Amino acid sequence: MTVWTANQDQLALFDDIADQYITEHPEVKSITFEPLPFEDYTTTLTTQVAGGKAPDLAWILENAALDFVDSGALAPIQDALEKTDGYEFDDLSESATALWQKDGELIAYPFSTSPFVMFANDDLLRAAGQPTAAELQAAGKWNWEGISEVGAAVNAATGKAGFVVRDFDYTSWDNLASVWMGWGAEPWGDDGASCEFDSPEMVDAFTFLHEAAFDKKSMPGPGTTADFFAGESAFTVTQISRASVLPDSGFAWDLLPLPEGPEGEYSMVGQAGIGVMASGKNAPVAADFLAFFSSPENSKKLAQWFPPARTSQLSTETLAAANPVLSAGQIENVVIPGIETGVVRPGHTDSAKVGQTVRAALDAIWTPEADIEESLIGVCDAVEPLLGK
Repeated sequence: MTVWTANQDQLALFDDIADQYITEHPEVKSITFEPLPFEDYTTTLTTQVAGGKAPDLAWILENAALDFVDSGALAPIQDALEKTDGYEFDDLSESATALWQKDGELIAYPFSTSPFVMFANDDLLRAAGQPTAAELQAAGKWNWEGISEVGAAVNAATGKAGFVVRDFDYTSWDNLASVWMGWGAEPWGDDGASCEFDSPEMVDAFTFLHEAAFDKKSMPGPGTTADFFAGESAFTVTQISRASVLPDSGFAWDLLPLPEGPEGEYSMVGQAGIGVMASGKNAPVAADFLAFFSSPENSKKLAQWFPPARTSQLSTETLAAANPVLSAGQIENVVIPGIETGVVRPGHTDSAKVGQTVRAALDAIWTPEADIEESLIGVCDAVEPLLGK
């Protein structure tokens, strides 16, 4: 199975599950997990498939889901899951499986539905003379304008960053959906054929981000990085799975939902699926292993890093046991509502070409004197010919 994690604890759990499967199926001699660099993961995987070296199973990012689900690259799995004793297929939530179905049949298993949240460094906020995250929320200032105001003050007082959209780095533009959704903006229409980057909502959202980066200095500008988990920023937007590194951070922290935007409260989730490659050498066995890997028992084990698709496991009790670093209140008030109401990060068919085209066109925005509206019109001019194909 190709994966993008190199986390040794996660890989050890995968190996443990695989060893249990092999014990029950001695005809299977080995199961290996091959970490691929996240930055080039989808490109590397598609190159493997095109070169006749497809893995038996593969993790699939949500922004490439449409390409894999619609292309026939994945073998059917629903029959194998439903026929596995004790699998409880009906426990998989409709919202978690929606992206991974074709013609009403599940094509890939959504092994992680992880909400985007906001982590706050309360020690850094106090050092800058600013209210803590909880105090901001209690004062009704848990919104993007409030975060930018406080972030600018932190930067002025300490030299450290205000807020960071983790993994954006002025290249992974789709991570900015965690911000622009607060303005009600979308990159394209529901049918995927029309560009919406030049909408008034998107213009306002990018105007906010541009001002944060170049005027208020509440967000690191291009070429500048800040790692929240190393104590270098007051806030970061990222997925809940990052919480596992917080015990080693050495500062007081808090976890809150994404700040409100002009359109009010909202939430976003990132998803990852596991698919059986149709061109793999062992597709039937791979489907059977996937049923084992994603069984109720193993799903509960994996929940410490990968929020489950199983409705019965979206409980404070289950998630608290799997995520001891989070409080019951954080799970109940942030994690579960984020999973239940989150909109999946945007994706599109031909994701690699569309993504690269948007990224290149957005470069025009990231200069101090940029014309935001004209730049976003330029994004639509560049990408719209690709959207209707």
